[in-house]
Amino acid sequence: MTFQWTAVAIFLYGEIAVILVLCLPFISPLRWQKIFMIPLWSKMAIFWNKAFLTIIVLLIVLFLDAIREVKKYSAAHVSEKAVNVNTNAFDHIQMKLFRSQRNLYLSGFSLFLWLVLRRTVTLLTQLAKGMATQAALELQVNNTTEAAKKYITENEMLQQALNEKGSGKKKESAEATDEKLKKEIVHLKAELQKTSDGMRLAFLSTASRGGRDNLVFAFSPSRVSSPQGN
Repeated sequence: MTFQWTAVAIFLYGEIAVILVLCLPFISPLRWQKIFMIPLWSKMAIFWNKAFLTIIVLLIVLFLDAIREVKKYSAAHVSEKAVNVNTNAFDHIQMKLFRSQRNLYLSGFSLFLWLVLRRTVTLLTQLAKGMATQAALELQVNNTTEAAKKYITENEMLQQALNEKGSGKKKESAEATDEKLKKEIVHLKAELQKTSDGMRLAFLSTASRGGRDNLVFAFSPSRVSSPQGN
């Protein structure tokens, strides 16, 4: 095996190993995002887009060269078999055909897994961002719900005290306070509904973005900011 095809084979084995590690179920996308945020990735992200395109071009050239070799030795194999040449020449052509087919598989799978690796990292980054958004929105919803429950409890206590103490100015004052609390409860319920709608829209937006993110953003987690709860 020549140097270039040895390099392609090593590159293919490396791609398989990296994809298997990225697919491990016990490593969450949030942890991968933390790994991608190390300074080394930030430095690599500057040159990563050019490097990715360069490797794509090289693999395509090697793949097309392998196809040409397969066609060349396939035709020679058929012609030599037809004229019944000596065994050594026929075996030599078979060996060349086998090598060209092997090179075709190496370059083809390397090209395919390189694209799969890019897509996998992009999806992991998007999923980590979506999970962070979900956690922030859930925290905001819980805070709003707790505040609403608190005001409802205070309103019930005020109504109970109003029923016990009687009427008059105190009753009018209590009714005014009660009316104010009711307005606050309505406002909090509206905020709760608004937050729930925002969380649903955020999920739909995260799911619909798909592959539109740039590769630089996919491999540059320092540019992916995690949302913080208010």
